[in-house]
Amino acid sequence: MKATDLFIKILENHWVETIYWVPGEENLDFLNSLKDSKIELILTRNEQTAVFMAATYGRFTGKLGVALATLGPGATNMVTGVAYATLGWMPVMVITWQKPIKKSKQWQFQIIDVVSMMKPITKYSTSIVSPDRIPYILNNAFRIAEEERPGAVAIELPEDIAGESVSEEVVITEELKIRRPQIDEKMLEILKTELEKAKKPITLIWAWANRKRISKYLTKFIEKYNIPFFSSQMWKWVVDERLSQYIWTAALTSGDYLHDIIDTADLILSVGYDAIEKPTTVVWTQGTKTIHINFYSTEIDPVYAPYLEVVWDIWNTFWQLDEIDVDNSSWDFDEMYKINWENRKKIEQNISLEDEHDYMMPRRLSKELREVLWDDDILTLDNGLYKVWLARNYPAYKPNTILLDNAFATMWAWVASAMEACRLNPDKQVVSVTWDGGLVMNLWDLETAVRLWIDLVIVILNNNSYGMIKWKQTWAWFENYWLDFWNPDFVKLAESFWAKWYKVENKEDFKTTIENALKEKWIKIIDLDFDYPIDGDIK
Repeated sequence: MKATDLFIKILENHWVETIYWVPGEENLDFLNSLKDSKIELILTRNEQTAVFMAATYGRFTGKLGVALATLGPGATNMVTGVAYATLGWMPVMVITWQKPIKKSKQWQFQIIDVVSMMKPITKYSTSIVSPDRIPYILNNAFRIAEEERPGAVAIELPEDIAGESVSEEVVITEELKIRRPQIDEKMLEILKTELEKAKKPITLIWAWANRKRISKYLTKFIEKYNIPFFSSQMWKWVVDERLSQYIWTAALTSGDYLHDIIDTADLILSVGYDAIEKPTTVVWTQGTKTIHINFYSTEIDPVYAPYLEVVWDIWNTFWQLDEIDVDNSSWDFDEMYKINWENRKKIEQNISLEDEHDYMMPRRLSKELREVLWDDDILTLDNGLYKVWLARNYPAYKPNTILLDNAFATMWAWVASAMEACRLNPDKQVVSVTWDGGLVMNLWDLETAVRLWIDLVIVILNNNSYGMIKWKQTWAWFENYWLDFWNPDFVKLAESFWAKWYKVENKEDFKTTIENALKEKWIKIIDLDFDYPIDGDIK
């Protein structure tokens, strides 16, 4: 058995379903070993897209997504996707190739130290220097990538090692089963006591709470005790935001709508916080006590400083809380819910202010997208200032129905992410909102989407500029300088990729246009004239 045959068998043993890849002459042994495998190969036009799609697979399934590239520039093209997966808590394995390490005929041609390049942005990075090491390396890589907190691992396979035979002593071990530590009775009693001492507790939901079991028992806890909750941008769908206890999404570090509610609270249950995510300011030394509930301890800094840490399996913590009775007779949320009602009226008023302008603006865009999409339809967002408004104003009703990146905040992931969301959820409608500059950075994804028969709506926010930076320049009283560019004719561009197209110049036509686009089965591109509010108010 060849080394690549063994490699594929171990991937199959770990239930790998799909590999996203760009070919190279060095990985032909691997390709040949895959021809009789049940693993599906998805060819992308750029290695970056392969990693983004693998990361989205990991995000939806919780299982490891696999992306494959060759050496040199193929490996370097993966870097942005790898960093995106690691900072976004998505389990991914990237497999890169290398020239022969025993006898090299080309010396330094295309050779860089890929393992060292990947180390700062992965949980684990190594090269396979013997085929007999493949089971050990791969089994550890799967464990490291999928355990809390999930992230990327990188495996390099030299061309000569890939073609070698494996010794008969090599054993393919079974998939490792892991059970996380559960909260003990003493800590549960401490947590119960702190809750009962509080008068106005609230719950803040962060990234690590995006697990099915956590969502289930956290929701039960919120409903049982009528406790107000709000969320960070990246994982705002952990609990259904139609619940009356929802007090909005934290889009800004300070000065946001919900900070008036935070100021009235005397205890914050901070569930699943990670310092990588841009947080709202929660520092108990300034008044509000915070309890950190997570799989791991936190870093203390001027933005986030809890006074108590509950470091166990998160879902088990809330399951245990559900099994006992917390005395909440002294809790009073009347003031919080009154402020929340006033904030909702302010948001509606701000939406109506955009009616005075000719172009579509972010508040109205959020409202109309929510009105058009069903509860379990999926919205993906490219990086840009509009993301802040949509994260706050677009309520999510089901898990993983709005995908955005507020950790690495790359501009290139979201068409690829939308394609994978379509593949994994063929019964759901998917809309990807990008901006003109972001789409042009990733035009190759359109060919992939067409070839894979992806049913997707792409909305291009067209304002011929780096709008977020221009908006900040204006807000900071700087002169607008060197931020405008020319766009291609998006209609002709769509036609060249055999996509269906729509041009929306009048914002009043947008809602009807997207409704019509969703009825058609194919990739559809909507070119929407767009701008940001000029009042400098991000709220």
